[in-house]
Amino acid sequence: MSVKVLIVDDSAVVRKIFSTELARDPEIEVVGTAPDPYIARDKIVTLKPDVLTLDVEMPRMDGITFLRKLMRYNPVPAVVVSSLTPKGGELAMEALQAGAVEVISKPGGSFSVGDLSVQLIEAVKAAAKARLIKYSPNIAKPIAKTNLSMTKTTNKVIAIGASTGGTQALERVLTAFPADTPGVVIVQHMPENFTRSFAERLNQECAMEVLEAKDGDSVHPGRALIAPGNYHMILNRSGAKYFVRVKKGPLVNRHRPSVEVLFKSVAKYAGANAIGVIMTGMGADGARGILEMKENGAYTIAQDEKTSVVFGMPNEAIKLGAIEKVRPLDKIPAEIISHL
Repeated sequence: MSVKVLIVDDSAVVRKIFSTELARDPEIEVVGTAPDPYIARDKIVTLKPDVLTLDVEMPRMDGITFLRKLMRYNPVPAVVVSSLTPKGGELAMEALQAGAVEVISKPGGSFSVGDLSVQLIEAVKAAAKARLIKYSPNIAKPIAKTNLSMTKTTNKVIAIGASTGGTQALERVLTAFPADTPGVVIVQHMPENFTRSFAERLNQECAMEVLEAKDGDSVHPGRALIAPGNYHMILNRSGAKYFVRVKKGPLVNRHRPSVEVLFKSVAKYAGANAIGVIMTGMGADGARGILEMKENGAYTIAQDEKTSVVFGMPNEAIKLGAIEKVRPLDKIPAEIISHL
């Protein structure tokens, strides 16, 4: 059965491009388009789409306000398509908080319609499989500070990979970490500028320092580094000190940044001193990488099916025998800290 999609965007050009690109996939059917949320509301009732693509800047009602109303009264998985700008990144973060399943970029600059086609099709299919999980605000205090000074000599590293649904999942995990948690390196599938806004938002909420990674940044206790959109992030080591390399390169598992690339570098340079966590997301990115981490002595954790928006990446890792513990999202921080 094909995935029925409604395209909501005030630009007739964008509606035409999206319709054409989505129609290339035989498993997707564009059932309609709408230039604003009011028309979209009526078409949702009559057409009953499985997924919406949604712009955030529209006349009469902005996409975020519409999304909040939609998730309250008639939840439909939504893929937000926003401009590749710092402002677009901030709005995209608000949309994810409001309940959007995925965020991708509109074509522009170095980002082509061809790039859009691959990402849009994948995002729509992921959204169609997504569970619309409503997380309550994470009001729990961070796990009590423990004596983690051993990280100075044992050089512990926590590596986390996520995709669809991962922004909220990462927020739940990182806000639970105490300020002295060992260095964390993260790949979340997300476009440029969006990762910067995401890191800035988390930095305001977490006891740890959270940054969008730059080439050469050190990995040390109290710091979490998020791979920048459109760049791979690799863990490296000089003596007892860890740092990251941030660089371009081909897509890996159709992604840049790729969880696979990060995990394989962690397996190589951190070995048994690493903890690997693979969380919600469509596809298999990171599954073989976390297997390599386990084979090199790392402790490995996967998010369970019930709390995953899409149980793709964790499930693939579990099927490979790469995972030692499967935990619901809210139990993952304690599992990590107890192992440390």
